[in-house]
Amino acid sequence: MKNPEYLRRLSVEQQTRRFFLKTSMACIGGMALQSLLPSAASNATHGTINPHHAAKAKRVIYIHLAGAPSHLETFDFKPELSKLDGKPCPESFLKGKRFAFIKGVPNMLGPQYKFSQHGQSGAYVAEHLPELSKHVDDICFIKSMWTEQFNHAPAQLMLQTGSQLKGRPCVGSWAYYGLGTENQDLPGFLVLTSGGKNPDAGKSVWGSGFLPSIYQGVQCHGHGEPILFAKDPDGVTRDERRATIDALNELNQRTAQEYGDPETLTRIGQYEMAFRMQMSVPEATDIGRETDQTREAYGAEPGKNSFANNCLLARRLCERGVRFIQLYDWGWDAHGDIESNALNGGVIQKLRAMDKAVAALLGDLKQRGLLKDTLVVCGAEFGRTPMQENRERGGNAYAGRDHNPGGFTVWMAGGGVKGGLSFGETDEFGYQAVVDKVHVHDLNATIMHLLGFNHEKLTFFFQGRHYRLTDVHGALVKPILA
Repeated sequence: MKNPEYLRRLSVEQQTRRFFLKTSMACIGGMALQSLLPSAASNATHGTINPHHAAKAKRVIYIHLAGAPSHLETFDFKPELSKLDGKPCPESFLKGKRFAFIKGVPNMLGPQYKFSQHGQSGAYVAEHLPELSKHVDDICFIKSMWTEQFNHAPAQLMLQTGSQLKGRPCVGSWAYYGLGTENQDLPGFLVLTSGGKNPDAGKSVWGSGFLPSIYQGVQCHGHGEPILFAKDPDGVTRDERRATIDALNELNQRTAQEYGDPETLTRIGQYEMAFRMQMSVPEATDIGRETDQTREAYGAEPGKNSFANNCLLARRLCERGVRFIQLYDWGWDAHGDIESNALNGGVIQKLRAMDKAVAALLGDLKQRGLLKDTLVVCGAEFGRTPMQENRERGGNAYAGRDHNPGGFTVWMAGGGVKGGLSFGETDEFGYQAVVDKVHVHDLNATIMHLLGFNHEKLTFFFQGRHYRLTDVHGALVKPILA
């Protein structure tokens, strides 16, 4: 190794040549590779991968109820569980199991709401979901979901990214990477949050991981400034902003040519997208342009941050060619240790608000002819136990259930899935998936299939191997395909 004084005496030409030979992405092989890499900005518009087969869905609206509502109080009716209500939990339910909060021997907890059958399919729906019950013949209920993760953050990461660890691209990023966007003035992947908090796993659940960062989800707000920091500062005109971006792009182009880093191309695309979004996003997110009748159907109110507003925004973004619209609604953790998260308390209000907004979304999409090629997914990271949670806090006043990764329900509608179908089963107490089990990897494989991709072939080379959303797992759930 030469000493610093020697390096300082080298000519500029010699220093540049030395750096050229020592920098991996600037070597001859790196230059050859870079010449073969498509532009990240262009890919984001046109898609990087040719679909492997004809797609049933052009776009996805994915509703994640963060915290996990109880499948036993929504769509998975278990009358046998009523017979055990208040009785000590059988030892077989506890042996070898890990829980987030249950200790000792809890009591069993029967269904807290009444169920009735609806539609031609005769699907069971709980009493606090009267509007969704009108759409059961358009819905496919997957009642045999399961995962390995029993705490919120790792379970959310597993569901959304295929790994319980941070650093992997989420399902929305994979979809955007494969398909690109239909609208050059809007990102292909937008995220809407409600409930007052982000999911427990944070923004990692809409991150692009090792994919180019242009494919990460862009968080959009239904009130105030739609995209934070996108508008021009006070005193800066649009022409001045255009000149600034042109100058930055020129510098980034030189950097890209010198070092061959694809992320520099991504940066150029992001600057350009941000400039265009200044005009397109305020119009797209203005629910004040909707009729009073439409806003009333959703329960939406302009200027508020709410789940209802986000459902209406999802439909507007869907119409404008956004490929993947992710909704996160926080506050579904039904432990029953306080009134706000009790099945006989605050959960009822959450269910009613969700019922109205999601039913309106399904009806709106169908009426506009969008449901046939829009895949709507609704679910959470895991289910709830058939046992009453036995924490001291809250006493016996409130009903609640602990986390249950062994069995839960996710439903899908439109976009190539069979409506009026209930697929898979949990046991007679709703504890474990036992018939036609569907792992979260299988769910993601099926979403990718409906978008036109074989989940085993949609890959990205990183750290010496080809990665995919489903890691080395996952199987297509063929019986639910229309």
